[in-house]
Amino acid sequence: MRVCTQCGAESRIDARYCWSCGIALAPDSPAESRRVVTVLFCDLADSTRLGGAHDPEPVRRVLARYFAAMRSIVERHGGTVEKFIGDAVMAVFGVPEIHEDDALRAVRAAHEMQARVVTLNVDLVRDHGIEIGARIGIATGEVVAGDASLRETMVTGQAVTLAARLEAAAPRGGVLMSVATHELVRDAVQAEATP
Repeated sequence: MRVCTQCGAESRIDARYCWSCGIALAPDSPAESRRVVTVLFCDLADSTRLGGAHDPEPVRRVLARYFAAMRSIVERHGGTVEKFIGDAVMAVFGVPEIHEDDALRAVRAAHEMQARVVTLNVDLVRDHGIEIGARIGIATGEVVAGDASLRETMVTGQAVTLAARLEAAAPRGGVLMSVATHELVRDAVQAEATP
C-alpha cells in the first residue's frame, strides 16, 4: 500500500493518485524496487505431527540444524533467506543482487536442499529419533522489494503467493515450480508437467 502524504489515506501500490483526495502520489521510495525474482518456499511435511509426537527441546534442536543447513544452501547459490516462518524457509533469488540465472540458482538450491534433508536425517534419527521431510515450491515473477541495504528485503507480489501454494501442493521430497520458472530453466533441468 502507498500512503498519501496529503491526507494519509492508503492506496494500492500501483496507484498514481490518491483515491481519497486525488493528489498525485509521490513516486515509490528509491529504497523499494520492482524486479523479477524467483521465490522459493521450503516447508517441513507433517510438521504438526512432528511437534505433537516429540518433546519441544529436541524438535527445536532439529529445526535449528535444518534451518542452518537450508540457509547455507540458499546463500551458496546466491539467494537470500527472507524469513523463517514456523518451520518454513522463504528465500528469494534476485534480491539484493540480480543474476541472469536466478531461476536456475533457485532450482539447483531446491535440489540440493532435498538431498541435504536426506543426509541430515541420518544424524537426526541417530541423535533425536526424528526424521523430517520437505516440500518445495518455486515461482518466478515481478515483485516489489524493500531496501536490501537496510536488510529489509521483504518482497511482495504474486510470485510469493504462488511459491507458497506450489510448496503446499508438492509431495514430500518433491519440488514444484511455476510455468514461468520452468520456461527459464527448461534447457538445464529435467522436469515433468503436473495437473
